[in-house]
Parts: sequence; C-alpha cells; structure tokens
Amino acid sequence: MKHWLIILNFILFTGVLHAQELNCTVQINSDQIQGTNKSVFNTLKKSMSEFMNNRKWTELTYTNDERIECTLNIILKKVDGDAFVAEIQIQSRRPVYNSTYYSTLFNFKDINYTFNYKEFDQLEMNQNTITSNLTAVLSYYAYVIIGYDQDSYSRLGGTSCFQAAEAIVNSAQGADLSGWKAFESTKNRYALINNLLDEAFKKFRNYFYEYHRLGLDEMSTNSTNARARIAEGLPILRETNRSTPSAIVISSFLDAKNDELINIFSKATTQEKTDAIQILEDVNPTLSSRYEKILKQ
Repeated sequence: MKHWLIILNFILFTGVLHAQELNCTVQINSDQIQGTNKSVFNTLKKSMSEFMNNRKWTELTYTNDERIECTLNIILKKVDGDAFVAEIQIQSRRPVYNSTYYSTLFNFKDINYTFNYKEFDQLEMNQNTITSNLTAVLSYYAYVIIGYDQDSYSRLGGTSCFQAAEAIVNSAQGADLSGWKAFESTKNRYALINNLLDEAFKKFRNYFYEYHRLGLDEMSTNSTNARARIAEGLPILRETNRSTPSAIVISSFLDAKNDELINIFSKATTQEKTDAIQILEDVNPTLSSRYEKILKQ
C-alpha cells in the first residue's frame, strides 16, 4: 500500500512541477455562417483547446496555478467545405503581485486567419516543415503569449520564445501561407515578431518589464513610487513610436493597457496626469477624449 502511495505522490508531484504553460480558453463564433453542420465547430474548438493546453511549449517549469491565462476568440467569416476564413482575437493576462487584479499583457487582432480543417482531424505541428496554417498560427501565438509573460517577469526574458515564433514565420513564408509576409501588412504576424526582436524596440521591452515588476507588482507596497516608475518610462513609448510610426508592438501595448493607464494616472498628481496625457495623446491621438478622463477623475 505504501508503495502505491509513493508512486501516486510522485506522479502528482511531478505533474504539478511540469504543468503545461498555457491555460487557454478557445471560443468560436460562427454566427456569420449559415447552412453548415455546426458540430464541426465544436470539434474544432475542442481540438484547438487541446492543442494549446496539452502541449509543452518550452523547457520552462510551471506549476498548475502559474499557467498563463489566455483567450483565443475565433470569428468565422466564411466556410467552404474544408476551407475556413476567420479573424482571431488573442488576449493574455497575468496576476499582479499581492492582489486579485489581473493585468492584460497582450491584446491583438489578426484579421487574416485562413486554414483547412476536416472534422476530427488530428492537429499536429512540425516547425521545420509547416503544412497547416491552422496549427502554425496557433503555435505562433502560443510562443508570443509565453514570450510576453516572460518579458513581464524578467528583462528580455521572452526572447527565446519570440525567436521560436520567428522561426515559424520564416517557415510559413517558405510554405507560401497567408498572413506571414512582410509586404502584406504592417500589422500582421511578421510585423509583430519583427518589432519584438528588433534592437530598436529593446528599450520598450525593458520598459515592459519595469511597468509590470517595478510598477504594477509594487502597487500594494507603495502606490506612489510604483506609479512614478510607470510614469518614468512613458516617454519611451513616444520615442519608439516617433522612430517607427504606427509600430504594431506599441499600438498592441496600448490596446492592452489603455484602461489600466487611465485608472493608474487618475490617482496621480496633477503634474503626473498632465505629463501622461501629453505622451499618450502624442502616441495615440485618436483616443485623446479617453485620455482626458484622467484629469476628470
């Protein structure tokens, strides 16, 4: 009896130590699709969920409660036999130290997701020879999500994951799949990973770490100092955006952080509020009216 208890404890212990990285919720919206057997969408959702959550993406060690909370929302636009045309909205978040608050790390909309799928297909991925855009895109975003999470806990900590995502981009370009080429868009998968690994964005990635570890994670200890650290790095957003106008990595950051920034600086001094508004409006003038709310709170 003791022998079996030892084995059981070992299995449970090692299972906790080596949990997969992602806790991913997959949602499929098929409202625009008419006259199709919708059971295939349920099967697709299950297959995607298992692909994202059951794979070990890195050599990193995660416990079950450390798995990264993320969501993939697939909006189907057209289905013709086995061919799917969709958009995919990707979000990930991480807990803030000593609080119940979760901060959004990554918020990105990919409007060019085309793939083939037959009901009950097994989803497989070979990074060296990509034959499926379905799994290539999922794998790419798995690495991006983990990379962002690692960058929020250590300086440039996500580099190896971003490089893995870049390898998928390079392989997908060779396979002539859509959504991966430099000339197709300045806001596609290629552009995002190119920004993240470009030396010109190194200051931004360092600020990303400081924002979370030296800012948000310190809010419960000293909110004044934590907010000051976040404010101190805001000029980096403006500097980076001016050197590379409309960079997707900056707009994606603001998509994830706009509400959070408004909330943070609504409790700041008048000077901090004014400085923050000037920078945010310079980087993203289309949201000036929202940023002005900082002064009114």
